[in-house]
Amino acid sequence: MADSTRRRYVRRADRPVVAVRLALDTDGLVYRKWGGEQRAKPGDWLVDNDGDVYTVDAGVFARTYRQTGPGTYVKTTPVWAERAQRGGSVKTKEGVTHYDAGDYLVSNDSDGADEYAISAQKFVSLYRPEDEDTAD
Repeated sequence: MADSTRRRYVRRADRPVVAVRLALDTDGLVYRKWGGEQRAKPGDWLVDNDGDVYTVDAGVFARTYRQTGPGTYVKTTPVWAERAQRGGSVKTKEGVTHYDAGDYLVSNDSDGADEYAISAQKFVSLYRPEDEDTAD
């Protein structure tokens, strides 16, 4: 990501996820999503984000989400994001995610580390600029 166009965003408070920890005696979970093979390790989280189901690394989940009720969580840390000028792919902790021009490249860290991609429509429904004045 280029620092010059990256902005800080926060998750909309009314958009929790349902999640369960992959606390099983397993070698992990392999699945296809975002145009590539994704992998989850024992201890990672299986997340249902309004019908979009995927996994999140255990350390990332612990650092960025807090529990709001039985099985429900909200992302409480900000993200840094920018619109992709052209399509491409990004390596994530789970695998590779392919994206199109106009999608958002998102990072959990201000330095651009821990990056992933989200479609523009989904991103706008989940996040707002941190400096946007809202009652949300």
